[in-house]
Amino acid sequence: MNALVATSRNFRHAARLLGLDSKLEKSLLIPFREIKVECTIPKDDGSIASFIGFRVQHDNARGPMKGGIRYHPEVDPDEVNALAQLMTWKTAVANIPYGGAKGGIGCNPGELSITEIERLTRVFTQKIHDLIGIHIDVPAPDMGTGPQTMAWMLDEYSKFHGHSPAVVTGKPIDLGGSLGRDAATGRGVLFATEALLNEHGKTVAGQRFVVQGFGNVGSWAAQLIHEQGGKVVAVSDISGAIKNSDGLDIPNLMKYVKENKGVKGFHGGNAIDSDSILVEDCDVLIPAALGGVINKENAHEIRAKFIIEAANHPTDPEADEILSKKGIVILPDIYANSGGVTVSYFEWVQNIQGFMWAEKRVNDELKTYMTNGFKSVKEMCKTHDCDLRMGAFTLGVNRVARATILRGWEG
Repeated sequence: MNALVATSRNFRHAARLLGLDSKLEKSLLIPFREIKVECTIPKDDGSIASFIGFRVQHDNARGPMKGGIRYHPEVDPDEVNALAQLMTWKTAVANIPYGGAKGGIGCNPGELSITEIERLTRVFTQKIHDLIGIHIDVPAPDMGTGPQTMAWMLDEYSKFHGHSPAVVTGKPIDLGGSLGRDAATGRGVLFATEALLNEHGKTVAGQRFVVQGFGNVGSWAAQLIHEQGGKVVAVSDISGAIKNSDGLDIPNLMKYVKENKGVKGFHGGNAIDSDSILVEDCDVLIPAALGGVINKENAHEIRAKFIIEAANHPTDPEADEILSKKGIVILPDIYANSGGVTVSYFEWVQNIQGFMWAEKRVNDELKTYMTNGFKSVKEMCKTHDCDLRMGAFTLGVNRVARATILRGWEG
């Protein structure tokens, strides 16, 4: 099931639980604006290459739209649409004053030189500069993009609009990026995990964790869980998967991954099949890679008690049903991985004020937001007698619907 179908299905279920007016429900699903642009650049060898850039701006009832820009060969409009919609609900669940957006360029960054990626980023920014802005739509990094991409976007945008650090988030610190932003999604995953385990009378210390995906989010989550006394028994990334039942030495693994571009071959663990990582024996499973990895094929074999969705849409709805029958508790992506967008909001606030915070303040504020978010989700679960995913969806959808009605929606 693709991400758009799954997200729309979750939305409709939430709308039914909330008893939303059918016209309002339909209106909330339709994106505010979809942008598609051609980005043509000269390659280093003098040839010309064309790429398609997208930006889907889903909803701005609660504030400027917010969402990542991904550079990936499979940036298809349906997926961008689903992820933009997901951002609308995610920012509402996090209780930050944004709506949702998502964008990207269909390209393979691995096949482009750094100068080609810079040219592509600048052309893309030129094409959309009048459709983004501090109070309109604030892009951020996503798969295949990072602080340098944001620096180029900021520079290109500023040529048209004057110095505007708040137009993108996830920037390098030297250009107005926030301290703590790099670790934010992973740290949010830790706070979310703590909140869920506390609810069940447990702590992070002593639990066994499996982390699928060892990129920015997975590696930070693993490192912070390790610091809290959690035992990370298996991790995987694009290069392979490793396991150590006594717990992997995460600080050493981080060093190894930096030097060797992957977990494969790390001596502190045994190599296992990447496909089996999700079904390893553990207490907490953290999928932190691509969407749709937990599906009806493998859901029956999952042995974790808790699943923390650090990735976007890692669990298919069919798998959801199987897992809930097994009594496995899933902490949904729209809450669990909202640490990144929350600290992006802090970055935007700091840029607008022209006043930067100490890292401790960033982390403390993030903990407050994540802890309050969990309480709000649990309240919706009680009100609507539903699981955590529907608790989060009803919370998000309800906040957006209320804002829409208050602004004078003609129903």
